[in-house]
Amino acid sequence: MKNSRLLAALLLLALAGALPARADPGLCESAAARAAQETGVPAPVLLAIALSETGREADGRLRPWPWSANAEGQGHWFATRAEALAFAQRLLARGQPLFDLGCFQINWRWHGTHFLGPEDLLDPLASARYAARFLRALHDETGDWVQAAGAYHSRTPDHAARYRTRFAQILAGLGDVPPAAAAPPTPALRENTFPLLAGVASGASLVPAGLPALRPLFEALP
Repeated sequence: MKNSRLLAALLLLALAGALPARADPGLCESAAARAAQETGVPAPVLLAIALSETGREADGRLRPWPWSANAEGQGHWFATRAEALAFAQRLLARGQPLFDLGCFQINWRWHGTHFLGPEDLLDPLASARYAARFLRALHDETGDWVQAAGAYHSRTPDHAARYRTRFAQILAGLGDVPPAAAAPPTPALRENTFPLLAGVASGASLVPAGLPALRPLFEALP
């Protein structure tokens, strides 16, 4: 019941309309809800990924930030989509493709061929759909959402283990996770249909490893 209410609350955010230029944590949340509905990945799993990657305090609780980037070991939270895109374009202009971008911190070097440009990583729904399909394939491989999350972040054991700890802590605050449902057909996306990469380089989340006193989104739902 808690998960159904969580999904319903997230879906309400999807009614917000056109993508605004300024940051709104609800963009990541509503994108996670829609991608979960399309792919059968549990909504709390996708939301926990977004919170693990880009969560920051907003409205007194941890919420994901859509215009986020990580490059050269440093995290950035931008006020607008234009600022985040300009940052990515500057990196590419100087020959630096190794950066993470958007709600789900998808790495351009390893996954960029599945998108038309870095601006697509800043489309919350496009990145949520990609992250969901990636997570689903990793779940098929590992049989466990926490293990899948670790592999989503990194194939390097130490990096994956630290990430799993953070992810599991956040996920626990979102309630019980149902098993993966059969994915319904999805409409064609702007990014290419991919065979998932067999290996993923170690990533770097914007959220610190220690997360005491977390207050995840919708924690008050009965």
